[in-house]
Amino acid sequence: MINPDIALAATLAIGIGSIAPAIAIGLIGSKASEAIGRNPDAAPKIQTSMILAIAFAEAIAIYALVIALILIFVVA
Repeated sequence: MINPDIALAATLAIGIGSIAPAIAIGLIGSKASEAIGRNPDAAPKIQTSMILAIAFAEAIAIYALVIALILIFVVA
C-alpha cells in the first residue's frame, strides 16, 4: 500500500516538473519557426540548435519522472 503523502508528493513532482519543459519546448519551437521564416537559408543551423535545445528541455521532464518513480518505489 502506498502512503497517500508519498503519492501526493510524486504527483506534484511529475505535475509541476512537467510544466516548465512544456512551456520551454513551445517557446523553442515558436522562436525557431520565426527565425526560419525570417531567414530560410539558415534553416539547417536553426533546426540543429532547436533539436538540441528541445532535448535538454525534455531531460528536465525526465528528471521529474525519475524523482516521482523514486518516491513511489523506493521511499514507499
